[in-house]
Amino acid sequence: MARYLMAFHSREGQTFKITNRLAERLQARGHEVELVSIPELAATFSIAGYDGIVIGASVRYGHFSQLFYQFIQRHHHALASVPSAFFGVNLTARKADKNTPETNAYMRKFAVKSPWHPTVQGVFAGACVYSKYRWYDKAIIRLIMKMTKGPTDPGQDVEFTDWQAVDSFAGQLDEMVG
Repeated sequence: MARYLMAFHSREGQTFKITNRLAERLQARGHEVELVSIPELAATFSIAGYDGIVIGASVRYGHFSQLFYQFIQRHHHALASVPSAFFGVNLTARKADKNTPETNAYMRKFAVKSPWHPTVQGVFAGACVYSKYRWYDKAIIRLIMKMTKGPTDPGQDVEFTDWQAVDSFAGQLDEMVG
């Protein structure tokens, strides 16, 4: 079976949760998976010994983090040398017409901005976790949610992730290394 490196950049924990679910699905298929956060990985990254690499990152205020892009910029040649996958997590993907890499604006921006072109791509809706936001972030995200007809009750956290889509993506990752 294959050995996967699964790296993630998560802010409130939903990207980690999705990455963990993918790892569990691959492990259930007999694969070995190492999970690591991009901040931990940045200094020591090596593809040695991995058959496939999966990276997940979340969007905040319309952008993937600079740390994520710096990691990609620094290591895109290594990432291109093995089968690789990328998935983005954002609240826009909660809408049916924005939940594919082709229809999601953040994934399209990534495709233009990134020197890395992963073998497989996915996008998943995240969670609106008001309980974890600072007061400023809570106010801004409530405004964004109001404008996009999302949940605005600051006392209620809402998870939008389609776990069946995550499981389906795990199948694509399994086939990616083949």
